[in-house]
Amino acid sequence: MNAIEQFLYNVLAGINGLVGNYGVSIIIFTVLMRLIIMPFDYRSRKGMRKMALIQPKINELQKKYAKDQQKLQQKQAELMKKEGYNPLSGCLPLLLTWPIMFAMFAAMRGIANEQMALQTFRYLAGETNIISAADRFLWVKNIWMADSLFASIAPNAQALNLIPANMWQRAYETLSEGQVSAIAQSIASVGGAALDFSTSDAVKTSVTTMLTALGQMPSYVEAVATVPGWSGVSFFLFTITLYKQYNGLLILPVLAGVSQVLQYKFNPAMNENQQTQQNANNQAAGMNNFMKYFFPILSVFWCLTSNAGFAVYWVTSTIAMWIQSVIITKILEKQDERKAQSVSGEGSIK
Repeated sequence: MNAIEQFLYNVLAGINGLVGNYGVSIIIFTVLMRLIIMPFDYRSRKGMRKMALIQPKINELQKKYAKDQQKLQQKQAELMKKEGYNPLSGCLPLLLTWPIMFAMFAAMRGIANEQMALQTFRYLAGETNIISAADRFLWVKNIWMADSLFASIAPNAQALNLIPANMWQRAYETLSEGQVSAIAQSIASVGGAALDFSTSDAVKTSVTTMLTALGQMPSYVEAVATVPGWSGVSFFLFTITLYKQYNGLLILPVLAGVSQVLQYKFNPAMNENQQTQQNANNQAAGMNNFMKYFFPILSVFWCLTSNAGFAVYWVTSTIAMWIQSVIITKILEKQDERKAQSVSGEGSIK
């Protein structure tokens, strides 16, 4: 992890230390991140709003100087200078937030990997309290697995193989001597060597050994048991497996899709952006209409194939962005009103 990722990782872990639940922690963490990013969003919205106001004038210039591109560029530059508009003001502020967003995702992924590794070690140690209260969230039994009827409550082989070596090592170092001793016995029972997470090849060998040992742990076998006749069933373009101890009820993926639909419908920023694109050209407007329906579907897919912690973030972030957009719109409208009153006042004096 780099410094920013490590800092955000510590923030999320620290919040969980206070509230004792990762679902609630992710909600608080997401709101804090949106507050940090809000000034950048404000600058971007201000730029897009300015562009929407001068777009009709740009359209007139494009019609007037359609056959003289050099003159058109000159007139557009003059217009933007006169209106005090910077073409980068709409996108540059958001681009500056990308490193923060990437670091935030990395921090959340790091927490998820570490917690799945810890759960795996608890199974291998033969413990009964595998999934702690911090790992549960409302109807979701294990927040590090998907909120789905088609996901087990225990980390599966695919998820375990994706955990980086450093996260395995970090989780292993938090174990007590008693846990380490019990895990060593479980590994020895299947003829496996001591666990090693120092290299990629060593991790693959260790995970294979752990999966073999997990196959002999009654609690793990029960957690990943499938409903008879519902293992790898083909359903249109998908293959689904129904688990006896399913992890969720598909509520978060549905909420992700619904929240995206509502955001497109009622978000002032989306409406302003759509109006700007419609003023610019019909092709851009058509793409916006396509995304209006495609992105909610994509959100459902992401939340179905990701852990519930990510789904909690996605739904919270979507709602927070809508509220933030409403607040920014109110601020910008008041600024426009004050500016209009100021201009009107100056005109009356003259």
